[in-house]
Amino acid sequence: MSSAVEETKVEGAIDVKTEIQPHVDHSEKLDHHEVLNNKDLMNEAIERENEEHEMGVWEAAKSHPKACIWAFIFCFTIVMESFDMFLNTNFVALTYFKERFGVKTATGEWSIPTRWQSALFQSGQCGAFVGVFAAGPVTNRLGYRWTTILALILMNATIFISFFSTSLGMMVAGQLLEGIPWGFFIANSPAYASEVVPLSLRGATTATLQMSWSIGSIIVSGASYAYNNRMDQWSWRLPTALQWLFPTPLLVLIFFAPESPWWLIRRGRKDEALRSIERLGDKGDKAQKTLAMIERTVELESEAGGSPTLLDLFKGTDLRRTAIICMMYASQNFAGNLIANQATYFFEQAGISTDKSFMLNLINSCLGLVANALSWPLTAYFGRRQIYLWGTAVNVTFLFMLAIFGSVHQSHATSYAQACLGVIISFVYAGTMGPITYTIIAETSSVRLRALSTGVGRAAYYIAEIPMIFLSSQMLNSTGWNLAGKCGYVWGCTAITCWILAYFFLPELKGRSYREIDILFNRKVSARKFKSTHIDVTENE
Repeated sequence: MSSAVEETKVEGAIDVKTEIQPHVDHSEKLDHHEVLNNKDLMNEAIERENEEHEMGVWEAAKSHPKACIWAFIFCFTIVMESFDMFLNTNFVALTYFKERFGVKTATGEWSIPTRWQSALFQSGQCGAFVGVFAAGPVTNRLGYRWTTILALILMNATIFISFFSTSLGMMVAGQLLEGIPWGFFIANSPAYASEVVPLSLRGATTATLQMSWSIGSIIVSGASYAYNNRMDQWSWRLPTALQWLFPTPLLVLIFFAPESPWWLIRRGRKDEALRSIERLGDKGDKAQKTLAMIERTVELESEAGGSPTLLDLFKGTDLRRTAIICMMYASQNFAGNLIANQATYFFEQAGISTDKSFMLNLINSCLGLVANALSWPLTAYFGRRQIYLWGTAVNVTFLFMLAIFGSVHQSHATSYAQACLGVIISFVYAGTMGPITYTIIAETSSVRLRALSTGVGRAAYYIAEIPMIFLSSQMLNSTGWNLAGKCGYVWGCTAITCWILAYFFLPELKGRSYREIDILFNRKVSARKFKSTHIDVTENE
């Protein structure tokens, strides 16, 4: 146990007022302070926070298996966004799809025009942009559980449009509507996962979001590889139909999930919050202590304002937190991730045959899943800032190597070198920047504004991604700039920019409770001093 953790332990009671204000149910603004004004409850909150600081990853996982399972189930909803996004990028490489909807190039080959490629890739993100903004207010009203259930119902309905499409225009419209529930999933999943598990498990559970991306990619890659030689409409309709595998089973499971106790406390539903805590793994006195710890943080944040609004995200210290979340989300588009998202088409443009490109994409997706699993011990033993900076630095190196191989005289060897570097870049991203970004996002937001801040942060991702998808398509497409590996120059430069911004503005939040994180931001501590700053467990401001 580190000295930083040891310093947070206190013994004995603290001297506070014992007057208890009357409880008000269903109140978004907690104008009473049951814990802050109660000596015994404060001691319980302090004791529980000390216990969470001392609890290791394996110990927390053994004592809270149900919390881990529920967190993973919510994160698994991201499979649907991943599945659909990778599906469209694979369609533009399918032989029959290109002949059915594409045009002949000067070389006599069939290709989907750049504008339609961009529309297919961007339409879902445009719908998700709407979804993430709607997710915050709806979640604040209905909770994570019912909001996700409604989004899953909508997902089931919108898949019909994509499946029965007879033109690129209909596909774009289907993607646009499917994107709306994606926005709900991506806004709520990291927030819910971070709120239902102990402190030491936040990194591992939120990192499963990236694993869900990889699982979706593997299913798509396998289906596309199996059907890429079919010369009929089922080469793309059958993979599209596979989307129906996910929403209904997830809907049933999430119906039985416990609501986040943090959301319930914010709504004044203390008894329900206690039942959720017990379902998530804490029993008896430990559940009461966890409840007191949650109430303490929520009461402290309630002093900052009443019902959360989008405007609150841009006031005071919350503006800094919102900026960090937006920066982390947007940076996912600038460190080589778009090469992974369009891997099959990238391999083709690098000179690999269509069949081998689909096979390489399947291998790439499987390796991504391995990298996601390796990220779990990384998040347990290394800081969030450390993982992000080193991961980005490594990918910058590989991106410029990719660009160099793309610039020399092209041969069979250089084609395979570019393909291998594309796989390595995807692997590094899937093991470092990808998963750790979701952890940083979930931890940076205040509890009171979490549902709104994760939504706005994801909106920043889509604002950055939509023009980047167009740029990526333009760089890779044979009817565009046809840069192949030379796109590494562009992504290498954008990745360097991400590294510089993270070095100066990304704080280290590993091992910090939400109360400590609130205090550090309220004190305006420099990002590079977050790790070394001591916050006593008795401090409230």
